[in-house]
Amino acid sequence: MTEKSKEIVKATAPVVKKHGEAITTAMYKILFERYPETKELFKDAPEDQYRKLANAIYAYAANIDKLENLSKGIEQMALIHVEKKVKPEHYPLVGEALLDAMKEVLGDAATEEVLEAWKEAYFFLADVLIAREAELYQQQSNA
Repeated sequence: MTEKSKEIVKATAPVVKKHGEAITTAMYKILFERYPETKELFKDAPEDQYRKLANAIYAYAANIDKLENLSKGIEQMALIHVEKKVKPEHYPLVGEALLDAMKEVLGDAATEEVLEAWKEAYFFLADVLIAREAELYQQQSNA
C-alpha cells in the first residue's frame, strides 16, 4: 500500500467514523441486493453487526500506519470468517459494496482519490485476511 493511500485513509478516518453506521448499513443493502447469496454468511451475525463493522473500519483507518495495533482484531476476524466459511471470492463483492456505499453516503467528499485510497487499503487488508484464513482452513483439514 502506498504512503499516499495510507495518508488519505488516515485523514478520512474522522469522516468515516462520523458516518460509519450509515456506510455499513448501505454496504449491506448493496451487497445483499447485488449478491443475495452472501446473506447466508451473515445469517447469525449479531444485531449490532453494522456498528461493529463501522467501528472496525474506523479502527483500521486510524491505525493504517501501525497495523500491529490491530493484530488481535485481525486474528479474531479471520477466525470468525473461517467459522462462517468466508472464501477469497467474497472479498471483491464486499469491497465493491463498501466503496459504493462510501460514495453514496459521503457524496462529494468521496472523491476518486479518496475512493482509490480506500480500495487499496481494503484489498491490502483482504489479502492479509485471505492469507491467514487459508492457514486456518489448512489447520482444520489437517486436524
